[in-house]
Amino acid sequence: MLLSTLRAFARREPVLLISLVCAVISMFFCPPSAAYLGYIDTRVLILLFCLMAVVAGMQKYGVFDLLAQKLLSGRHALRTIVLFLTLLPFFASMLITNDVALITFVPFAILVLGLVGQQALLLPVIVLQTVSANLGSIATPVGNPQNLFLYASYDLSAGQFFGTVLPFALASLVGIIALALCRKSCTLHVCFAEPKYITDGRRVMLCTALFILCLLTVFHVLPDVVLLVLTCAALVLFDRDIFRRIDYGLLLTFVCFFLFAGNIGSLPNVRSCLQQIVGSSPLLASLAASQIISNVPAAVLLHGFTENWQALLLGVDIGGLGTPIASLASLISFRFYTHTPEAKTGRYLAWFTLVNVCGLVFLLALAALLSYL
Repeated sequence: MLLSTLRAFARREPVLLISLVCAVISMFFCPPSAAYLGYIDTRVLILLFCLMAVVAGMQKYGVFDLLAQKLLSGRHALRTIVLFLTLLPFFASMLITNDVALITFVPFAILVLGLVGQQALLLPVIVLQTVSANLGSIATPVGNPQNLFLYASYDLSAGQFFGTVLPFALASLVGIIALALCRKSCTLHVCFAEPKYITDGRRVMLCTALFILCLLTVFHVLPDVVLLVLTCAALVLFDRDIFRRIDYGLLLTFVCFFLFAGNIGSLPNVRSCLQQIVGSSPLLASLAASQIISNVPAAVLLHGFTENWQALLLGVDIGGLGTPIASLASLISFRFYTHTPEAKTGRYLAWFTLVNVCGLVFLLALAALLSYL
């Protein structure tokens, strides 16, 4: 019974399990002490909690489903449908994170392509959606957890952040559009059997207000403690169910990696070794680490060993391309695809690898070019 429970937990929360094991092992080298409190970045945890609460509310009240139906209902060219399905997660991820964008729009793509009899396009469309969400999320501080963490940890200004990431986001957008349009087309009619509606307009307005407060906190206008109090008060008063919809596993994952990174950083020999590796090329070191332990843990682990935040930021963002675990959002799409009829897992992984490697090479070339300008 216990073994089956552990297996289920490992399948459901693989990164949390890894982070927990790493944190526990590191405690043998650095026993628990008051210094642990200094390792945990409460600002990042508060922002993540509040953003997840807002997005969970928007999902619950049907905002994203309504938006998707409004964009795709009616007669469209097949190319246009594929383009819309691909760009929805690109732009949505900038505000609701890459994970939530894929949780929302991959099932929607499966539904739409099934309605128009284009199930053969499921594989390339889901691969493009995955890449699109990962690359779109790099454009804003709230687009993915690593951006939020590094933005807060290095105390960046909006100008510093956007000046670094926007060239890569724009180049990614051009590449994704080109890939989405690179296919034969025909005219199709999309009609949904069950029209979607916003189920509670007042609470959507409340979530919108809370999201604005989240952005004000990200940009250092509103104190994070005030945001936390206002968000919790709003949930307690208007919809306590949202507390159950928050991904506490992600929050605990961050806590574990904060402890692991803090403990490892306090060991002189390990710290010296990591400083040499990261110091020689923060971009390549963070990119390589992302392929093995995923880009969020890579950001948390390596940020204490370099002041070159631009290279580290680009490394973990570009590093979301590559292996399926480089960005955990990629596993969400893969899981959805494997549950579709006639799923071809091997072929999916081959296409996924090809598109990701091409994107990785393209953005690395852009980074090299910009470094010489």
